[in-house]
Amino acid sequence: MISIITPVYNGEKFIEACIKAVIQQNCLDIEHIIVDGRSKDRTVEIVEHYAKQHSHIRWVSEPDQGQSDALNKGIGLARGEVLSILNVDDYYEPGVLNRIVEIFKALPEPSFVVGNCNLWNQEGRIYKLNKPSKLRLYDLLLGYEVNPHPANPSAYFYHTSLHQMIGLYDVDDHYTMDLEFICRAVQVAHVHYFNETWGNFQLHEESKTLTDSLSGQGKQRREKVVADYRKKLPLIQQLVIRLEGMLYTRLPSSKYFLRYQKELIAKLRSKLKQKWQPAS
Repeated sequence: MISIITPVYNGEKFIEACIKAVIQQNCLDIEHIIVDGRSKDRTVEIVEHYAKQHSHIRWVSEPDQGQSDALNKGIGLARGEVLSILNVDDYYEPGVLNRIVEIFKALPEPSFVVGNCNLWNQEGRIYKLNKPSKLRLYDLLLGYEVNPHPANPSAYFYHTSLHQMIGLYDVDDHYTMDLEFICRAVQVAHVHYFNETWGNFQLHEESKTLTDSLSGQGKQRREKVVADYRKKLPLIQQLVIRLEGMLYTRLPSSKYFLRYQKELIAKLRSKLKQKWQPAS
């Protein structure tokens, strides 16, 4: 079973579409856990209405400490072997949940599975396709400009048991909890990337991600997560990651580098007498 967790607070504008989007997946092997933070609008009324009609919907409404706390509550309620986080204003591509059910039948536990995600702008247009194909911790620590991180949880799924190994979401993190969790997850899980589009991430005027980005703090927060994980590495590994990131981001116009980047990076590692293997 897939346990889909949707944290929400004052989300009456989006919650009905979110619920319907899951119903329209026509997947029988799911539960939709909606964790409401004691909304003051009609969110609970809408959730209760649909929960009476659809037995796969479970919900709770009580004060929480923010999105991460709500996610952790949902995880505690989850009965499925596979988890998905679906924010109230995001949605899956058609047929994705049945596809995920089939994929996980053949995967070892714990696995972390990632697909592509459509990124929608305020005008209702897809402005980018997020394709996070490189998912080793080493790749993630090179930075978003070098290797894109998974942009939204609507496009990744993982075994519930993964939380028993690496812990829950950080309740004090209200913005980069996804990236921080992914950095932990890829170190212990069997990671699989599928070049298929699974999720849709919408930016709009009420989006926390958009407001954080416009303030200039979003990029700083992501960079801090990456920097904090880099600091945990031996100095030689930190140096290699920093230098390789510089090669990718500061020499993009060099035809020579673009042609021989793999060879140049290999030589760089050799010269530094690197004696480690990046986590796979």
